[in-house]
Amino acid sequence: MRRPKLADSILVHITRLSVRVFPWGAAALVGLVLWHAAHDDLAVGAGVSTPASLSASASLRTPASLPARASRSAPASTPVPGHEPRSATTLVRVGRNDTLDAIFRRIALDPEDLAAIRRLPGVRTNLDQLRPGDAIQVTHSGAAVEELSRQVSETQTLDVVRDESGFAARVVDQPVQTKVRTASATIESSLFQAAASAHISDSMALKLASVFAWDIDFVLDLREGDHFTAIYQQIYQNGKYLRDGDLLAAEFVNDGRVYRAVRFVDDAGVAEYYAPDGKPMRKAFLRAPVEFTRVSSVFNPHRLHPILNLIRGHMGTDYAAPIGTPVHASGEGRVSFAGTRGGYGNAVILAHSGNISTLYGHMSRFARGIRVGSHVQQGQIIGYVGMTGLATGPHLHYEYLMNGVHKDPQTVKLPGAQPLRADALDRFRADTAGWLAALASPPPDESPAGTTLSALPPSLTAAGVPQYLGEPRVSLD
Repeated sequence: MRRPKLADSILVHITRLSVRVFPWGAAALVGLVLWHAAHDDLAVGAGVSTPASLSASASLRTPASLPARASRSAPASTPVPGHEPRSATTLVRVGRNDTLDAIFRRIALDPEDLAAIRRLPGVRTNLDQLRPGDAIQVTHSGAAVEELSRQVSETQTLDVVRDESGFAARVVDQPVQTKVRTASATIESSLFQAAASAHISDSMALKLASVFAWDIDFVLDLREGDHFTAIYQQIYQNGKYLRDGDLLAAEFVNDGRVYRAVRFVDDAGVAEYYAPDGKPMRKAFLRAPVEFTRVSSVFNPHRLHPILNLIRGHMGTDYAAPIGTPVHASGEGRVSFAGTRGGYGNAVILAHSGNISTLYGHMSRFARGIRVGSHVQQGQIIGYVGMTGLATGPHLHYEYLMNGVHKDPQTVKLPGAQPLRADALDRFRADTAGWLAALASPPPDESPAGTTLSALPPSLTAAGVPQYLGEPRVSLD
């Protein structure tokens, strides 16, 4: 039976008083309290109601209560009746050696959906040829595919959608727009620094350098205060910048000398750069056949040899570069020698038209297919920089001979490429007049970087260069 509340109150009061007055008796009183609690537990087991202070510990010792509590909440994986799984969109970046099967397995999609999609007409061609870095976007409800899209080209996207009758595919056109940008900059330290100040990309700066490379050595000839103007295309899609297009015209002022070039597409569809008089900017020979860090030795017929300690003429130019740097043929020709040649080490000699020959020495190895009698194109890789033979460091030794006589590769006047024929010259003048006029009097700056965006001159719309009109679809060269 339940002890009267008065008895409990008296017991608590006596206990507190005893602890304050007789500390030595605290242990005995604790034993009395424990005996009291034990008898209360026995009372609970016999059906007597439990005090509130003991109900929590009692419930933890009652296993029968756990199943009842767990049954009140359904597991998270159990679908709630009347509710479909929520759709999710996953963007997959294609990895090396990735396949659609592997991608579907990786994100736990239904392989039957993949089979149904691939059976659609024309889909396999646009979907199966994956490249590393490609993006595939999938909207799915659980394992079921609802929509799949992939950009198959710069202007087209494949879109596969599930409807009531199954999957349907379509190719969506996303046309690009071409704008023309005019940018000017002044050299303070380097070409790339100047280009960056005018918000010109590195790739466009390289195009600019390649156009004038036969006239300007961009490592040795640049001067502080040199300046340039570039007119080039920028490609946009839905108002978003994608990339740069073609360099259309350019002017470079180097040490007071003015060079101008303009792009022209001939009747065969070949695009080249020409000076205003129609002479090609490209010469029959490259000024330097390797991307070098510095010129370690110049042409000097009376040089003291650094290894032999003898007066032996240095009949070429040494371009210092890391071992393995590609060496390019300076002009179109035929291999007349490829092998070891005394102090030159591994060397290649090319024979060119006009009784001109070039020599490339100290290479670490030859490019594949370079053998006596083989034909090479200008710019083709023929070997790699090394330090074979008599060399104190990795570099390319380059010689230029005309009628068997050595010439200074850095100063010799290089023969030009084939000029335009008379019938093409008239069209060249008509098609490029607008660009040359724009170079002669560039429009006023519209930004701190000295750049403008403009439409193409009307005279150029027939030259294979698209005109920007705002929104219509534009085809690129």
